[in-house]
Amino acid sequence: MSAPRRYQLRKEAVGIVRNHPWVFRDQLSTAATVFTDGDWLRLVDGANQVVGYGIYEAEGAIAIRVLRRGPARPDAAWLRETLAASLAKRAELAGRTDGLRLVHGESDGIPAVVVDRFGDTLVVQSYARGADALARFAARAVARELAVRNVMLRPAHRRRAAPPKGGAKVDAPEPPRVLAGAPPDVAHFTEDGVRFAVDLAGGQKSGAFLDLRALRRAIATTDLAGARVLNLFAFSGMLGYAAELAGAAHVTNVDASERALAFAAAHHARDAAKHAYVTADIFKWLPALPAGEPYDLVIVDPPSMTSHKAQVPSVLAAYKKLYRAAAPHVRPGGILVAACCTSRIERAVFHRTVAGALGSDFTRERELPPEPDHPVGFPQADYLKIGWWRRR
Repeated sequence: MSAPRRYQLRKEAVGIVRNHPWVFRDQLSTAATVFTDGDWLRLVDGANQVVGYGIYEAEGAIAIRVLRRGPARPDAAWLRETLAASLAKRAELAGRTDGLRLVHGESDGIPAVVVDRFGDTLVVQSYARGADALARFAARAVARELAVRNVMLRPAHRRRAAPPKGGAKVDAPEPPRVLAGAPPDVAHFTEDGVRFAVDLAGGQKSGAFLDLRALRRAIATTDLAGARVLNLFAFSGMLGYAAELAGAAHVTNVDASERALAFAAAHHARDAAKHAYVTADIFKWLPALPAGEPYDLVIVDPPSMTSHKAQVPSVLAAYKKLYRAAAPHVRPGGILVAACCTSRIERAVFHRTVAGALGSDFTRERELPPEPDHPVGFPQADYLKIGWWRRR
């Protein structure tokens, strides 16, 4: 890596670097425009004292991700020490499952890098071009420490690429790269004694949503004997599978991805006769769903809808419409799970929105906390909200 480039922070940004992992674009001076995407920066104050190091991002709301605070430059020894601390925090959880997030970005002190373990495979993701080297180093170091043989890097940023027949260039995801071993198309991990499958070849993010572990456990430990379940935004069917194992008589899995539902049918159904699969745009399908026999459990787990503050009002309106459409399909005494993974939506605001959509017939019985391998190290990291609502 070349030497970090010097950047003098505004006075207000100095305090931000000392207390927060991100410096937003509106907190920078115009001098920052000379940097290119992925540059590593030496951040100094007005007295030319080094207050930290960061990675510059040329686009988006986040302009600098803080790598390390203080005058000491980030190096291999610092990264190994940070990784060791991250693994130590997960030692107890690792004794119960081999499906877990080993590095959770800024909340573990390694910005823009996550490392997930699925059995004998690691999937590392980079969320900033300048963090690719960190991601590769972290993945290989963790693989050696845990004796995991297969390692895959999945860059989350996009690159400009020409379409097959020429013409204007478009944004396209960078393909995964094998860093070690031979990662399989389908990986497996065991959680609470249940074996789950992960679509490494074409799944979202790292291939599975490990942050939903608490919800899988909550569903699996609920008495659902003979229950009818509606699993919306089902993805690869893990939540529907948990419902079946809890005794559900029938699970309807709905998702926009035909591939995801095919994967669910192949890997997450013990008794195929208990599952149905519907490929549909749920925002259109659910309001049109005829009233009929209500469900004992309705799971509503939509994807993240925005990372832009200006779009929050429209996203809240979409949530309200979605949960209002789901409410009539829950039987009296039944359960509705309301989830939100949009980081721009604050926890209290989300619960108020759901309460307003569901009306007085529903009471929130509990809220599921973040899993220990997804620590909330700063306010914006509190992205996942899960409420457990019961109809009176």
